[in-house]
Amino acid sequence: MRPRVKPSVCHYYHGVNRTNDFGQPVGAELGDWSAPNGPSAEGLRGDRVRLVPLDAELHARQLFKAFAPAPDSIWTYMSFGPFGGVGDLGATLEALNQNDGWLPYAITVSDLPVGIASYLRIDPANGVLEIGSLAFSPELQRTAAATEALFLMIDHCFELGYRRCEWKCDSLNAPSHAAALRLGFQYEGVFRQATHYKGRNRDTAWYAIVDKDWPVLRAAFQTWLASDNFDERGQQIRSFQSLRPAATS
Repeated sequence: MRPRVKPSVCHYYHGVNRTNDFGQPVGAELGDWSAPNGPSAEGLRGDRVRLVPLDAELHARQLFKAFAPAPDSIWTYMSFGPFGGVGDLGATLEALNQNDGWLPYAITVSDLPVGIASYLRIDPANGVLEIGSLAFSPELQRTAAATEALFLMIDHCFELGYRRCEWKCDSLNAPSHAAALRLGFQYEGVFRQATHYKGRNRDTAWYAIVDKDWPVLRAAFQTWLASDNFDERGQQIRSFQSLRPAATS
């Protein structure tokens, strides 16, 4: 017996209530969409932060210094770290640059690297890429610069013409879940036993922002990041969450 699929479920996943000549629900037409170029290998610039191509020789020593005050727990859900020395970190940075379909950046504030972030699984043919391999030093964590760095990456994705920006994490990584939701990514489910690392299984939680969601969400980011949303001590006046409801309906 064939499994019965409720039409409402089909329509939810396809995002459109249209049918073909056989009465079957089908997805929206792509229209004049075409495959975009890859993300910028030259980097991205904001008001508070720059993302520059990751270079082990240029960045390893300062990144090791920036990460030194952090507890080893920041590496629990990363496939790499903690690091015993600059050489160990440098070797990892070199390896990130060798990954097919990856574009890793150093996140810099006042020209000093304070974190790393990557585009990965870049798939222009389908208009999909992922943001991940994020490691923020204590200096960068919970700052407007950190939010701006991720905004720049998401915005660049859709500016190029990608249809979908993904965020994935270990399903047990509560801070990454919270960050994805705060930034406006929508939860899509868990792939069980999707991979493994450090001798452990990883069930992977999937999140995404799609192009049709981005314009209103982008406006919320811009309003939050504006200089007049911060007082003379650099404290926010309006929270990003308070600006997001209309952007993530």
